Amino acid sequence: MSLLAAMNLPASFGGNFAVPLSQCNSCAHVRLSYPAIAYWKFSSRHLLSDVFRGNLKVVCRASEAETEPESNNEEERELNGEKEGFVPSDSVNTNNPELDSQNGDSQSAESSIPETKSLVNDASDEKNEAQPKLEVVNDVPVASGSPLPGVKRLEFDESIRIPKETIDILKDQVFGFDTFFVTSQEPYEGGVLFKGNLRGQAAKSYEKIARRLKDRLGDQFKVFLLINPEDDKPVAVVVPRKALQPDTAAVPEWFAAGAFGLVTIFTLLLRNVPALQTNLLSVIDNVELLKDGLSGALVTALILGVHEISHFLVAKEAGVKLGVPYFVPSWQIGSFGSITRILNIVPKREDLLKVAAAGPVAGYSLGFVLLLLGFVLPPSDQLGIVVDSSVFHESLLIGGIAKVLLGDVLKEGTPLSVNPLVIWAWAGLLINAINSIPAGELDGGRISFAIWGRKVSSRLTGVSIALLGLSSLFSDVSFYWVVLIFFLQRGPIAPLSEEISDPEDRYKALGIGVLLIGLLVCLPYPFPFSSDVLNSF
Repeated sequence: MSLLAAMNLPASFGGNFAVPLSQCNSCAHVRLSYPAIAYWKFSSRHLLSDVFRGNLKVVCRASEAETEPESNNEEERELNGEKEGFVPSDSVNTNNPELDSQNGDSQSAESSIPETKSLVNDASDEKNEAQPKLEVVNDVPVASGSPLPGVKRLEFDESIRIPKETIDILKDQVFGFDTFFVTSQEPYEGGVLFKGNLRGQAAKSYEKIARRLKDRLGDQFKVFLLINPEDDKPVAVVVPRKALQPDTAAVPEWFAAGAFGLVTIFTLLLRNVPALQTNLLSVIDNVELLKDGLSGALVTALILGVHEISHFLVAKEAGVKLGVPYFVPSWQIGSFGSITRILNIVPKREDLLKVAAAGPVAGYSLGFVLLLLGFVLPPSDQLGIVVDSSVFHESLLIGGIAKVLLGDVLKEGTPLSVNPLVIWAWAGLLINAINSIPAGELDGGRISFAIWGRKVSSRLTGVSIALLGLSSLFSDVSFYWVVLIFFLQRGPIAPLSEEISDPEDRYKALGIGVLLIGLLVCLPYPFPFSSDVLNSF
């Protein structure tokens, strides 16, 4: 057989020998699917024999959106591709007069030549393959151990899912041996969860991955580098940015926040007028008495304001966007502080720690300065507020400071006159302390998450809620606070871009200090106020 005849094989066999390489734009792999030539081990004699019999097919693997885990091993993928590329041909007996005339009667038994089914689609099919449809899985639940918690499921339409071409780009061009070596993948909330081995420092690897993702695919997708709660190993999650859009509130934020703020002002005033606390309905007939609580309300509001302003200042420096603060009113202590949402994705745990600790640090600093001034300075009216010494048993830290500064004046069962600034500053410290409880999305919950990670912080949340539940049997403040945490601030904390790197030690020490101060403010003072006890130490 001449070389020219071999080159004209497609015309000779009437289209049964199909090599549609020039018509495929979406496939980068060419497979010879006949078993005898697997792994490219064949001789020229076998090749020509198979060509004459029409059994040689070039298979184009059209791109599909895969939903099963894949291996990152190239040899294994090629090996699987050989098996997947084999498509049995549909045998149809046809007579070929040209072969009969060339080969004579000796090859009459082979006059029936199997017709190879063409894998080339028409022009419209090729266009659809070039632009593959994106699919979505709507029935994938968010497990309690999800590595991407806090992101609500998006009600996807039929066109949001990462296609296989994009997944290949992620595996081959975005991830790599120098950052995150992918070993398997699985679908996850309209995106893809990649399992593998993290290379080098997590922070530097994430920067490379994020930069490559933006260079290859623009701003369509967001990558997270997280810890899988199932095995505590690093995972990378890539999701469409559409899935991360925040919910729109039915009521404008400023309107709702303003309404809560007005009620909080009222409770701050009410809290500093003891005559009205015994009968709340009496406020209707004695509104003018609220002005008596103006000084105390201003001091407590000043501590709260410094707390919130510090959050916003540090958040702006760290690139974290905060929502409008919702102040929570309380007729027991004036306010429970505020609920402030984080509107964007926090880059790393250290940034979250800075933002979360900034408020309590500022609030504690101002509160302690005012508290010390209250103990040192005499009341402006020389009378002050008469309280029983037992009130200082309600706080370990405040009781200890009072015992040190007041000395023998502070005795059990003895009333004493104190500057009202002590009570006002104490209220501000208490509000900061209850927000420093390591639970949910409180400042303390975010601090514990930033220091010890998601798993430890979730356990601390459970323990804190349980202890608050027990203490609510003895304190109405604890009761309302645990209800508020359970329904509004329980969490989970939204995922960070990179949750693997630990904060610097100095920021860890700062966060632990905030948690300890909050604990000291909330715990009761267990020792009796007597000079004998003080001298025994």
